[in-house]
Amino acid sequence: MFYHFFKKSLFLISIAFYLFTESNLALAQVQNPINFNQDWLFTESDSKDYSLTTYQAKNWQKIVLPHDWSIEHDFSRNLEGCTAFMPGGIGWYSKTFPNKLKENQKCYILFDGVYNNAEYWCNGIRIGNHPYGYAPIYYDLTDILKPYDENNRISVRVDRSRYADSRWYTGSGIYRNVQLYILDKLHIPIWGITITSPEVSKDKAKVNIQIKVKNEYNKQQEATMVTDVFDPEEVKITSITTAISLKENDTANYTQNLVISEPSLWGIDSPRLYSAKTRIILSNNVLEERITRFGIRSIRFDIDKGFYLNEKNMKIKGVCLHHDAGLVGAAVPKDVWKRRLLLLKEGGCNAIRCAHNPASDEFLDLCDELGFLVQNEFYDEWDLPKDKRFNMQDKEVDYITRGNSEHFQLWAEKDLKNVIRSSRNHPCIFQWSIGNEIEWTYPGNRGATGIFDENDKDDKMDWTLWRTETPPHTPEQVCEYWKNFPKQNFSIGATAAKLAKWTREMDTTRPITANCILPTSSFETGYTDVLDVVGFSYKPDKYDYFKATYPNKVMMGTENVVRWYEWKAAKERDFISGIFLWTGVDYMGECRESDWPLKALPMAPIDLAGFPRASYYLYKALWREDIPVIKMYTQNEKKSIYKQAPDGKIIEKKKDYWKLAPRVWQDVNPHWNYTTNEKVIVEVYSNCEQVELFQNGKSLGTKYLKDQEDYAFKWAVIFKEGKLIAKGKKSNGTTNTAKLETTGKAIEIQLVPDREKIKANGIDVVHLTAQLTDKKGRAVTNTESQITFEIEGAHKFLGTDCGNTNKISGFKNKTVPTQFGRCLLVLQATNQTDTIKIKASSINGDVSSNLINIPVD
Repeated sequence: MFYHFFKKSLFLISIAFYLFTESNLALAQVQNPINFNQDWLFTESDSKDYSLTTYQAKNWQKIVLPHDWSIEHDFSRNLEGCTAFMPGGIGWYSKTFPNKLKENQKCYILFDGVYNNAEYWCNGIRIGNHPYGYAPIYYDLTDILKPYDENNRISVRVDRSRYADSRWYTGSGIYRNVQLYILDKLHIPIWGITITSPEVSKDKAKVNIQIKVKNEYNKQQEATMVTDVFDPEEVKITSITTAISLKENDTANYTQNLVISEPSLWGIDSPRLYSAKTRIILSNNVLEERITRFGIRSIRFDIDKGFYLNEKNMKIKGVCLHHDAGLVGAAVPKDVWKRRLLLLKEGGCNAIRCAHNPASDEFLDLCDELGFLVQNEFYDEWDLPKDKRFNMQDKEVDYITRGNSEHFQLWAEKDLKNVIRSSRNHPCIFQWSIGNEIEWTYPGNRGATGIFDENDKDDKMDWTLWRTETPPHTPEQVCEYWKNFPKQNFSIGATAAKLAKWTREMDTTRPITANCILPTSSFETGYTDVLDVVGFSYKPDKYDYFKATYPNKVMMGTENVVRWYEWKAAKERDFISGIFLWTGVDYMGECRESDWPLKALPMAPIDLAGFPRASYYLYKALWREDIPVIKMYTQNEKKSIYKQAPDGKIIEKKKDYWKLAPRVWQDVNPHWNYTTNEKVIVEVYSNCEQVELFQNGKSLGTKYLKDQEDYAFKWAVIFKEGKLIAKGKKSNGTTNTAKLETTGKAIEIQLVPDREKIKANGIDVVHLTAQLTDKKGRAVTNTESQITFEIEGAHKFLGTDCGNTNKISGFKNKTVPTQFGRCLLVLQATNQTDTIKIKASSINGDVSSNLINIPVD
């Protein structure tokens, strides 16, 4: 079994003391980590003088981190589609802060993510560099700081001049949180606590706490370490004390074992979190207090029955997510992620694959709190680069597309281990993925499959359409191919083994997986030998073949098209643990030069603005077995993928299209506005066993789910103004209704915020949806406009969007086009109390909104 816990660390260090009444101990009042995001300066330029303490950054922009400078720009056709036609460049960050260290204290700075090729200075002294943009790194500043109360300068140079160095939009800059740590010389290092559970049951859980302690004094130290454990209601339930004895300048690991009776288990429906308060006490002074949240749960995979969480068999209903969030780019506020994750949760999703890089600590916090399983992925390329413009192996070699593979030999182990150290205590993480579709980059894999010409780099196909049940090459033929293939500098099997070894050195509580695009080759190269779970990229028709050929491997889908056939293949096979849809929310980039003005691929059930598409409701119907789900869309017969046959039945224009359906969902409308007597196909997505459709009160017949091979109810309806009502009924008697109504001319804009007020903390975010409405207040979704927002009051303008990936207007414009008569405005609080006043109007002034007041307190 694989077991795991979660932590979220806080420190309390002595600067000003007070009496700790419970045990009469002196305890620090300052909490660590200290938020270090405020009061930074930024310039999108470059000079060797910027790191000097004598340089005065007078004209630099004042910013608050996280920060992504690329998203501040407009799209340009002269840039690269792979990174969403957005620029890179070189930028510098600078921050001045006073030295408030007391005697025997130390200072560290932690960067959770900087994209990319970052160099760091403190007081003009270069303290390090870090190429990889998705792994955390920290530095000890203690010996570089100026004397007490004098100002110090941190400078960071970010070189994103290789602006096409990724297959997707990355952003540029210090796009994740930065924290400062003030520690005593006798302390727990950063990421120094690991909590696991070797045994979990409903009756009890054995808790193992591994704590690293470092003594940087020049003499031996004798101290006490006390850990108190609190339940999810913050009631203290147990405690343990350990003696510390460390020689001068020594480090040691200490173990504390506890038992929790009748534990509240962390799960997707009830993400219960405990906390452990660990204190180091020396001469009645509390040198450090670290509060560690954790969740108790068990996981295991069975080769025949699939996945178990807390010994309950369940399917993984997952989606892949990139790290950007549309209009905010890569610097994503927590509230923006929360809005998106809650929508995914409502749709039945229970797992996230972080594609194709490790997630931020803040994102993982949310997944812990909301109850999502997470597959945390390390790399998209290893020894050799992918072609950023065309995927697969390199077809072009130029400066701007060089990525992390150039740094892999020197940095891969450190980055991988830092990711695990920083995140291994999150209960949400249930798998480590060592790579995504890595096979493309290693010569021989293409030819070994028997599908491709190894020497033709243009030989490519849509993997979602490869439908043969048996691969062209048998395992014996694959082995024979490799036997005769010329020896290469790098071996995919050897590198996979190395990555798996490093992962297991850090954590044995979770299985290792990878997303395999050419598994017929990977099974014979040693790649899959080091995986606990083999992940398949777009292989629903091959599940039975791989199970029969490799019966002792755990298998699942790790990249799957948002179509019924993908879930059907997993649902019907116990040995397939689940799937990860590509993707859960639209992401920017991975486009071609010829795709302009397409800035993102519209493949996800949720669009770039965070609005659900039709496919969202299809998967909600598939995944939400607990409630009746029903949603209705329409399209005229000419544009629909369906037609009415002579016998009156609704059939696909292309036979068995549902089995071969592409990544992009069919063009359907959320309205009932057509030309009189026009034939319209009505699609209803529902998990109800029967659905009856009514037009203006007249029944158009009842249809049954068992008869819908493609899991969509369909009717051909002659359009007449009025109402369509679909009434669904489940076998248990529960019902639900979907309705569409012919609307009139848009005469108003309805402006709706997702929260009534926000805090003046510089963090909170409010999303405002603007929707065209008619005189009866009904949403008008068949008319488009351009909407301008007027905003007063203290706020940070994050941007606007409508979700249409073809509409290329910049996210930082206050005028935005609509899609389905709708668009989005996103604002963030500053540290100033005020009332934000928002009003929306069409660009020609013919419609306007109500005035919205958002108190900021």
